[in-house]
Amino acid sequence: MSKILIVDDSRTSRKILRTLLEEAGHEIVAEAENGQDGVEKYKEFKPEVTTLDITMPVMDGLEALKLIKEFDSSAKVIMVTAAGQQNKMVEAIKVGASEFVTKPFEKDNILKLIEKM
Repeated sequence: MSKILIVDDSRTSRKILRTLLEEAGHEIVAEAENGQDGVEKYKEFKPEVTTLDITMPVMDGLEALKLIKEFDSSAKVIMVTAAGQQNKMVEAIKVGASEFVTKPFEKDNILKLIEKM
């Protein structure tokens, strides 16, 4: 199973993802509540997969994605977005996002994406 970093400013979203992923046997190595903290935790824990929200304070997910990919070009990152953010998703794919999911989370969809990686 995968070692995963969850980066999301919503405590509820982090809790939902953590529960869903741990129940499937994955290990959550760390959580972060903004992009800057997420980049630091990525460098510290070197997770196999990172879930990264797009809209966050301090540093948004797109900027965090750029910094993570600069640090580790092989980073596997799943972008998390609310509906209606297609333009940001296109930019995230260009920067190097591996996949993306929309809120509200669909358990089977997220688990399939992580297994695929």
